[in-house]
Amino acid sequence: MKYKLNWDVMGVATSIACAIHCAFLPVLMASLPVFGIDIINNIYFEWGMIALAFIVGAYSLYHGYTKHHHSFLPFILFLTGMLFLVLKQIYHNNQYWFLAIAVVCILTAHYKNYMLCHKSQCSSPHHKH
Repeated sequence: MKYKLNWDVMGVATSIACAIHCAFLPVLMASLPVFGIDIINNIYFEWGMIALAFIVGAYSLYHGYTKHHHSFLPFILFLTGMLFLVLKQIYHNNQYWFLAIAVVCILTAHYKNYMLCHKSQCSSPHHKH
């Protein structure tokens, strides 16, 4: 049985993991510095999560664009979301507003990519990939 990885699902999962880290982890893990663990304000971890979201998302959208739908809309939404993730890192006083916009844009980009891929003629059972 052949298993095929759905990169849009991976992109959504990565976006959700990033959102959980940014929004909920500080509340749940506020006691970690007492034990010498600082994952909350670790700049390397933050940029690593952004890089991971970018790599997975860019690959997913590139695949959908080249193989299925040729629409720039998912890219525009995704890049807008990534811009807001970067802004979140720069303007800490507004990080939760930027995060909310970023998550909505990135999730919408993956959803649109997924829908466009399934609407394309190559997703029909008679078309070979």
